[in-house]
Amino acid sequence: MKKVGSIGVGNMGMGMARNILRKGFGLTVYDIREEPLKELAQLGAQVAKTSRGVGEKSDVVLIMVFDGSQVNEVVLAEEGLLEGMRPGSTIICTSTIFPSEIKQVAEVVEKKGIYMVDSPVSGGPIRSAKGELTLMVAAKKDVFENCQDIFQAIGKDIYHVGEEIGMGQVTKAAHQVLVGATFAGMAEALVLGVKAGVKAEVLYEVMGSGVAGSFLFKSIAKQVMERNFKTSGNIGTMHKDLSISMEVGKECNLPLYATAVAYEMLKATKGLFPEDDVGAIVKTVEKIAGVEVKNHMLKQK
Repeated sequence: MKKVGSIGVGNMGMGMARNILRKGFGLTVYDIREEPLKELAQLGAQVAKTSRGVGEKSDVVLIMVFDGSQVNEVVLAEEGLLEGMRPGSTIICTSTIFPSEIKQVAEVVEKKGIYMVDSPVSGGPIRSAKGELTLMVAAKKDVFENCQDIFQAIGKDIYHVGEEIGMGQVTKAAHQVLVGATFAGMAEALVLGVKAGVKAEVLYEVMGSGVAGSFLFKSIAKQVMERNFKTSGNIGTMHKDLSISMEVGKECNLPLYATAVAYEMLKATKGLFPEDDVGAIVKTVEKIAGVEVKNHMLKQK
């Protein structure tokens, strides 16, 4: 069985690491924070002191960090993965970064005889914990097939979106256009209904069962009504993702009208509520309307 490494064990990476362990893989982990490393060590993972240390003990390494600069540091910097990994091993980047960034890293990695897999994911912390992520994998077909056991440990829906590195990130950028527009629309729809006199729980039931109902709407709207803004991904992550979508649109000479609105709404929310998750976009609209979207059937804290 492959020896697996995992670098970045935050909201998303923790769930992935735990599921790797559940499937019986040997796991070596590294993060700049001690707390999640201690938790994983108690579950049986080895803890490395550097990214290089992870690479030295792994056949396959998963990277789940915030942005391209962090991916670059993890892989290429002094004490990075390339100083420890052997030719024939594999790096799977599950972070959401600019397509140009993953291509630049892959070019250096592949010159060392190491395989690169471009595989951003979708599903958030909840599906990460369940091992039910959606994977958008760009890699050579044989590399894709060789990593199936790893993919199936962390994901439910696994898509091979192309052989060219960068196509995974492009797919994720397009996906986030729809996600961002959904968040913006949800915020305005819920606040509009409440402002006009309809109870939030009624709006939730109707919209959740209507044509616009989705897993995303139901999960985030439920958290909003419970006034829980610490469960989903941090608002800064979604704002970063949409900046990537906007840049890809610019490169394609394609105006992204709805994305631009969602991007600006998220920017405002990031400024107002920087520690909250993406559901806080509703609070930004609430401040304008002077109302609060909450479930009146629940006891409010």
